[in-house]
Amino acid sequence: MSKESKQFKTGGQFLLDSILDTEIFSREDFSVDHHDIYNMVMDFDREKILSKKDEIEKHDPELCKSLLKEAGELGLLGIDIPEKFGGTDLDKITTAITAEALVCNPSFAVAWGVQTGIGALPLIWFGTDEQKEKFLPKLATGEMICAYGLTEPSSGSDAMEAKTTATLSDDKKHYILNGEKVFITNGGWAELFTVFAQVDGNKFSAFLIEKGTEGFTVGPEEKKLGMKGSSTTSLIFQNAKVPAENLLYEVGKGSTIAFNCLNIGRFKLGCSCLGGSKLAINAAANYAQERKAFGTTISKLDAIIKKIGEMTIRTFATDSMIYRTIGLLQNEIDLLDNKDSKYYIHMGEAMEKFAIETSMVKVFASETSQYVLNEALQIYGGYGFLEDYPIASGYRDDRINQIWEGTNEINRQIIAGFTMKKALTEELPFHNAIANIEEYLSNNEQMSSDEILMNESQSVEASKRLALLIFNEALCKYGQDLRHEQQITEMLSDTFTDIFTAESTILRAKKIMESDSPESTVVDIAKAYTTEMEKRIMANVRTMTMAIFDEKIPKGFEEKLSNFENRMRLNNNVIGLKRKIAQYVFDQNKYPY
Repeated sequence: MSKESKQFKTGGQFLLDSILDTEIFSREDFSVDHHDIYNMVMDFDREKILSKKDEIEKHDPELCKSLLKEAGELGLLGIDIPEKFGGTDLDKITTAITAEALVCNPSFAVAWGVQTGIGALPLIWFGTDEQKEKFLPKLATGEMICAYGLTEPSSGSDAMEAKTTATLSDDKKHYILNGEKVFITNGGWAELFTVFAQVDGNKFSAFLIEKGTEGFTVGPEEKKLGMKGSSTTSLIFQNAKVPAENLLYEVGKGSTIAFNCLNIGRFKLGCSCLGGSKLAINAAANYAQERKAFGTTISKLDAIIKKIGEMTIRTFATDSMIYRTIGLLQNEIDLLDNKDSKYYIHMGEAMEKFAIETSMVKVFASETSQYVLNEALQIYGGYGFLEDYPIASGYRDDRINQIWEGTNEINRQIIAGFTMKKALTEELPFHNAIANIEEYLSNNEQMSSDEILMNESQSVEASKRLALLIFNEALCKYGQDLRHEQQITEMLSDTFTDIFTAESTILRAKKIMESDSPESTVVDIAKAYTTEMEKRIMANVRTMTMAIFDEKIPKGFEEKLSNFENRMRLNNNVIGLKRKIAQYVFDQNKYPY
């Protein structure tokens, strides 16, 4: 790829950079402190949360609030809160590993996630010192629970269409809020709410609203498919009097607050899904080696072996792309001046640079966990359908992950939309990369296949250029109207995500093989994922091609597709690879990576 692209530090850059020049952060780079925190959170989760799982699921508010306070005593509520306001202000890697480790009860995990994420981050990043001094110390200890009010009955993913209004009083001392928010996690328990409303009808803004505010009431608890131990309510504002000093940041800056906080929420959700996937694999692998059918344990049956192999591949890939993304975010934060008075504002704004990657994490991780839990339930058979076994509740709880923090459909549009924006503004030099495709196709030199995973790396390199080729054709035909061609943009999004994930998996596998503790099955995982990736990408590209050219594909373009197909093709025995991967999982009796 063009060397020029290396100077850019922004999301989507992976489409331009060569895999051979790319380094990523992965869990193999965790510090001793990171490992210690991970183990501490796991112990807390098993000893305090798992032991009370049944009581939590009966929706005991006092129990959940007391457990949040215990988490606060361990510093788990203050990870992102500055030290001067009672927090520990640790890095985003610590935030991620905590989210991954809190998996035993999703209802508690989501309460923690809102408390430390979208509930607190608007205040941390965009609040005044006075606002922070008033609320953050209590949020860090769990003395005060917080929530986030964005969604409305008639606007969810289209948050900018919110109907809740905020009007400044004649004496300029209060904003008068009218409207309703729905699906508010922690709604029934919270004392502090970040709520979004339209000032003067069209200035989308955020407010800090305390429980007990005149004209503000909390609706009844919703009855849900899963997450039964969490609190989900509506928020109702009827001439609610909110002090003017509770305006968050500036009038009209609500979108900056909302969307940048959601970027963090998305990768934290991805981490939770990752932890859940690992837990489900552990349960399924253990059960498969105990359950007997047809005269043997079902772990010997090839259909079960295939399931465990694929579950493991997808989970390893999820792990690889999540921590790569978190590394990118942390690197961006490390570039900021922490002595700048607007440091935390800049931190919030910096998250937008990697909106593409955080949306990829949300989509891929949530769909992986749903796949893994579905297959785990299938391995359990009829017992998987019973509440006495661990999969049924996990299956129900997991389903919401594809809906909140922006539906997966919306996040796919974000991936494609932000990529289109960067292409049209030349924030990334897509034009140069596309112009070089002809030269690439005319060059028959192949990478040496002697190095580990070189064939797979070559397939990824070809996939990047093919993705740019079809992306350019779509832009040429539709221009900015491409955003309305949602079937095409979804396929583009999936193609970009597959490339990012495959590359992350290859690079992590190579890192492990070059470490002091190499494990050859990670190479098998990278081979299997990339082999199936190139088939998915090729199928999506051909489908998009038929739509873009209305079934009249120019001969020259068809030749290019055939050239790419040859360069991407991998001749790996995926069935055999999955058998080896599954056997290693069974040997360890758990997810081993």
